[in-house]
Amino acid sequence: MKKRRRITRPTADEDRTIRRGIKADPDTFEPTDVEFIKMRPLRGRPLGSGTKIQLTLRLDRQIVDFFRATGPGWQTRLNDSLRKVVLRTRA
Repeated sequence: MKKRRRITRPTADEDRTIRRGIKADPDTFEPTDVEFIKMRPLRGRPLGSGTKIQLTLRLDRQIVDFFRATGPGWQTRLNDSLRKVVLRTRA
């Protein structure tokens, strides 16, 4: 059976000495609680605008290849192109 490791915590005096050393080091800083929260990575996908819906759509390969070739954001550009067609047909 493995022996459990014990965590040894510094005494109050040792902790003060450590903190003084941290404050004296110009290459480090102690973030405030607000700064620390901002440094944490966000979990999950960013929230959308709430105006779009997700659906499955079958398009011609040529159409998808054309928009994908334009780089990141191709889905937004495809949506914008479809919006223009809709607005033109309503007018």
